[in-house]
Amino acid sequence: MVERQIERGQVWLEKLLTLLGIPAAVISKERETPDGELAGWLVIDKTQLTPDQIKHLIGEDGKSIDSMQYLANALLNIGIDASEQRALTIELDGYRLKREQELFAWANQVIEQVRRTGEEAEMSPLSSAERRQIHTYLKKSEDLTTESRGQEPNRRLVVRLR
Repeated sequence: MVERQIERGQVWLEKLLTLLGIPAAVISKERETPDGELAGWLVIDKTQLTPDQIKHLIGEDGKSIDSMQYLANALLNIGIDASEQRALTIELDGYRLKREQELFAWANQVIEQVRRTGEEAEMSPLSSAERRQIHTYLKKSEDLTTESRGQEPNRRLVVRLR
């Protein structure tokens, strides 16, 4: 099922890019998440893109690529049973991998703070995809738990002792 959804995502994203006037190939692949599940990645091939096109597709603070990813997930999961839905990640020029490293480094600082003080810590607002990454990252922790608090666009992730 994941494989078919990734293929649908690849076709959808290539069509979106063409409609945006930025035709580019999309490479689809599976990547293991921190909790061991397979996730679909749609990697935009940057070889035919200009630096300016890459900048616009990623957007300020990742807003454009986040929006494309949100649309892909919303549209491609319509009519699919919730138990079979899988999140797709759109990657361009290493942006997601770099951002993931930044998020995990920040999460590790928060984890240390919570363990040291025993007090919960609230992280500044994150996108739903980034909150999900940290929730997943900490899911197997025996002494910590996470929750989201607040309303979009100021929804925050809270880390606390169990």
